[in-house]
Amino acid sequence: MAAKKASSSKKTTASKKPATRISAARTTNSIGLDSVQGKELAEKLNDLLANYQVFYMNARGFHWNIKGDKFFELHLKFEELYNNLVLKVDELAERVLTLGHVPMHGYDDYLKTSVVKPVKNVSDGKKAIQSILDSFKVLITKQRVLLDLSDVANDEGTNALMSDYIREQEKLIWMYSAVLG
Repeated sequence: MAAKKASSSKKTTASKKPATRISAARTTNSIGLDSVQGKELAEKLNDLLANYQVFYMNARGFHWNIKGDKFFELHLKFEELYNNLVLKVDELAERVLTLGHVPMHGYDDYLKTSVVKPVKNVSDGKKAIQSILDSFKVLITKQRVLLDLSDVANDEGTNALMSDYIREQEKLIWMYSAVLG
């Protein structure tokens, strides 16, 4: 009987979610999330979008300008990377729209906002890969903040997106780091 009671109490404790701290006076957006939390999420997503856009352009430049003995391998990898980044750019912008806000869409705004800075004329594979690793570190840090915020806001859509991105990028960090030795 004691074993049953212990497992039963574990089940209810594990299934409880933290309160989202919404007061009665607060409103919800069109998808049922607290409007204030939705606005904060949209702002953080726009910040992330800016960083993705600059990283995307850097990856395009690496693809175009790579030289050396690893040219064929890295040329293809950088193309794969920028194609993946452009899909994420679209998903982030659409998530901002889903939350009821406007996605950032001016390069001047991206450059003012982004922690990832433009990298020009890099043709050395190791320098390009180091820049990619530095960019992933910025993205993952920002995505972890969004993961926490979306959890508190009970925003499963943003939470799932960030979780998927982090999991994928952690593996890419391992792989790109292996190239550097």
